[in-house]
Amino acid sequence: MEADITSQAVGLASNTDFSLVSLFLRADIIVKSVMIILVAFSIYSWAIIFDKIRLFRKINKSAEEFEEKFWKSKSAESLNNSLPNDIEDPLAKIFKQAMTELVKSKSKPNAIQTARVERTLEISTDVALKEIQKHFTFLATVGSTAPFIGLFGTVWGIMNSFQSIAISRNTSLAIVAPGIAEALFATALGLLAAIPAVVAYNKFNSDSARYAARIDNFCKKFLSII
Repeated sequence: MEADITSQAVGLASNTDFSLVSLFLRADIIVKSVMIILVAFSIYSWAIIFDKIRLFRKINKSAEEFEEKFWKSKSAESLNNSLPNDIEDPLAKIFKQAMTELVKSKSKPNAIQTARVERTLEISTDVALKEIQKHFTFLATVGSTAPFIGLFGTVWGIMNSFQSIAISRNTSLAIVAPGIAEALFATALGLLAAIPAVVAYNKFNSDSARYAARIDNFCKKFLSII
């Protein structure tokens, strides 16, 4: 008799433990899978966020340094020769590729030469922006789908709670609360993954648009010079 009371007390204590680890361990395989997917989404999203923050700081600083060198240089040729071939700054790469095409087409008429350089600038700009915007789609996908994935886990968890009520024929809150808590935890994880992803996606899109405008302005000035 005492053993039964002790086991019931232990079971009740475990059911009233609402720590995050306990909520995860008590959940069934479907809800656990949802939680694991959402946590993985969140971790990868934050990895992308930190990487893009570092990237935009780096390219904005290097772009300023390159533009300063460009306007202070005696000629475009001398600046091109002074830049290393493996330079990482996207704006400097675009400039070097345009200068390479300019040298190749020197024997061509001015109109053809300018058209070829302009085409090179467009292609180089497109490649640079695609590299900068890499993984933006993942952030957008997480922002739009994570709440619904969490909601699926919530619905599944609540269904399990109702089944527990039907089996035990007990509507006590102690019976229902653990399952509902696990279900709501899935929704919380969905929001935890989605909100930073949406905010970061909007910010990085804005940063990317500003950087694209910067490249466009430089390309127009460069074309006017040549």
